[in-house]
Amino acid sequence: MAVFRIERFTPLPAAESWRRVTDWERHAALVPLTSITVPTGLPNRVGTVFVARTGVGPLAFDDPMEVVRWSPPAGGRAGMCRLEKRGRVVLGRASIDVYPNRAGSHVVWVEEMSVRLLPRWADPVIAGAGRRVFGRVLDSVLDQPAGRYG
Repeated sequence: MAVFRIERFTPLPAAESWRRVTDWERHAALVPLTSITVPTGLPNRVGTVFVARTGVGPLAFDDPMEVVRWSPPAGGRAGMCRLEKRGRVVLGRASIDVYPNRAGSHVVWVEEMSVRLLPRWADPVIAGAGRRVFGRVLDSVLDQPAGRYG
């Protein structure tokens, strides 16, 4: 299983960081060849399902994910979101934690994933690619001024 961890510090308040990093459809604009739909609709909560479709034509695959824990930051406590990947191609889980701090917030994204039909020796390559792609996602959603986001 490929595992990677990404951390970012931002001057944004925890509630705003949370809103941005859990805007699933927004992630698609930042991941090549990917679209995201939320068939269960909004708002996000335990049980929300969203599907990332990656690829082109017959080479595309769906990566359905379900929110299994949803606890937004409030009253000085951290926000915690847990996702389970339930696709035919990509399996695993992800956690997104947003910690308030004096300077704004600290975002930690940890993902464990396996890609069917790929050998275990490919895990470091998958983890490296995931770290780069999702690192760019975090950089983009956290760096945009609030007035320009959404």
